[in-house]
Amino acid sequence: MQRFLQVSLALILTTTACIVYPDTAKAQVHSIFNTSYPKTIRVAIRANNNPVSPILYVQTLGFEEYCQDVLPNEWGPSWNLESLKAGAIAIKMFAWYYTLHPTTESGFTYDVDNTTNFQEFKYLSGRVKTDLATQETWNMVYVPANGAITQLNYRAGAPFRENRSYLGTYMMSQWGSEYWGSKAKLPFESILRMYYPGYTLKFV
Repeated sequence: MQRFLQVSLALILTTTACIVYPDTAKAQVHSIFNTSYPKTIRVAIRANNNPVSPILYVQTLGFEEYCQDVLPNEWGPSWNLESLKAGAIAIKMFAWYYTLHPTTESGFTYDVDNTTNFQEFKYLSGRVKTDLATQETWNMVYVPANGAITQLNYRAGAPFRENRSYLGTYMMSQWGSEYWGSKAKLPFESILRMYYPGYTLKFV
């Protein structure tokens, strides 16, 4: 009987040791503390920057170059520099997020496309003033308390207006940012703070 119990106990222990428990750990959150800027970004090119056109090809280019070629197409290139800086940070965070969440369509794998499906991109369209805004904010990010890399969404809003309805909605008004920069003389960090509550400026 004792021998039987010893053998049974050994079988139980052996069986238990072979059980594979599911991994209950949460998926890693991509944050500024564990993720660096991407060196490159893959841009799906659609004809005439048309959001519904089929993809012609995927262009890979430097991440900073991409951001410089988006800013003058999403923000007025002659707008107030503080507005442009707010836009530069939003564009960078938006693009960074999507490099971590690529898309596959019609056999093409890409991070963003060149249309307003993501952000309007035109190759080699950078301007002196918009390039300056990108360069002067390149080592800055705008993130929630846990440092998560999230897309900073934005929308045009009404031209030449304050667009107060966007404040605190996590959706920056492009025209609103221009108003607060040029008329109210607010620095870019204050502009961002009005739209994305709970987020802070960090240096990387």
